[in-house]
Amino acid sequence: MKVNKEDGTRRKFILVEVNEETALKVIVPRLRAVIDGNAGCDLETHGGGFRYYHLAPSLLEKDSFGNYVISKQYNAARLAEAMCKLMGFTYAPGELYWQQGHSTESDFIYVTTQTLTRDQLESLSEEVGKKRSLLVCCAAFRGKADAFENLTLKKIPLAVLQKCEWGHDDYSLNVANLPKAPEPQPAVLSDPKLEPKLARKRRVQPDAMPGLFDGGAE
Repeated sequence: MKVNKEDGTRRKFILVEVNEETALKVIVPRLRAVIDGNAGCDLETHGGGFRYYHLAPSLLEKDSFGNYVISKQYNAARLAEAMCKLMGFTYAPGELYWQQGHSTESDFIYVTTQTLTRDQLESLSEEVGKKRSLLVCCAAFRGKADAFENLTLKKIPLAVLQKCEWGHDDYSLNVANLPKAPEPQPAVLSDPKLEPKLARKRRVQPDAMPGLFDGGAE
């Protein structure tokens, strides 16, 4: 806020606090004091503003088999709103059931936990028409994903998992690789007369032992 005041800019920033009591009793009053001024505070007034959000519960949870499924805390409207946010759409339900959000005036999103058949997708494609496009996020669908030009099909929660960093062990950090350990050098025999005997053993032993995928008894 101080830099914004000095430069006349509008930089944005995010504050995160896990303890709600700390946020309400410490952070929020301090922000208000810096923005609007406070007679009992020595902080300089910088102006600006802020919004206070509660973090929503995770969209996904694991079932008894360890698979990711939609959390039971989400109803249909809340799921649609969450998917709009994740997929870059504005949540704005329209008059038609499949218009749950939009990215442009002609590009919409439809979220459902149902498995859509090819007949349902064909009917949906006809309703959307040639001048509009629709992103369909569903539990599953039957048929080819590119069967309809005006429909883009994505599975839930696959569409969600692709937006997350789960499964990455480096989180895209630029960590320099550690130097490789030097390869072990063969031991030098003190008696040169032993070398021919060891060499002969190395040549004979592999031929004498059957390979793992050689023929023989099954």
